[in-house]
Amino acid sequence: MKIIDDCPGAAPLKRPTIIFKACPKCGEEVELFSSDVKMDCDNCGFTIYNDTMSCVQWCEYAKGCVGEETYNDVMEMIKRKKQQETQDTTG
Repeated sequence: MKIIDDCPGAAPLKRPTIIFKACPKCGEEVELFSSDVKMDCDNCGFTIYNDTMSCVQWCEYAKGCVGEETYNDVMEMIKRKKQQETQDTTG
């Protein structure tokens, strides 16, 4: 992964931190890194998405900065989140 050294917005991808989230299905604590797009719960297998917003969404240099694979992973996560929000509001 190539990341521009001076970009503060890419810091969570460059120097990942650990995030703990509760599984919405079983309540188990799930550990993921800030650079992870998703993680499966070890207890029940439910897929938890890292919904932390990133500069990847708006920066014109994002794909070159974080690399195409990470860029595509983040954009796919954002797309899924929007689809889920639409489903939640339409019933």
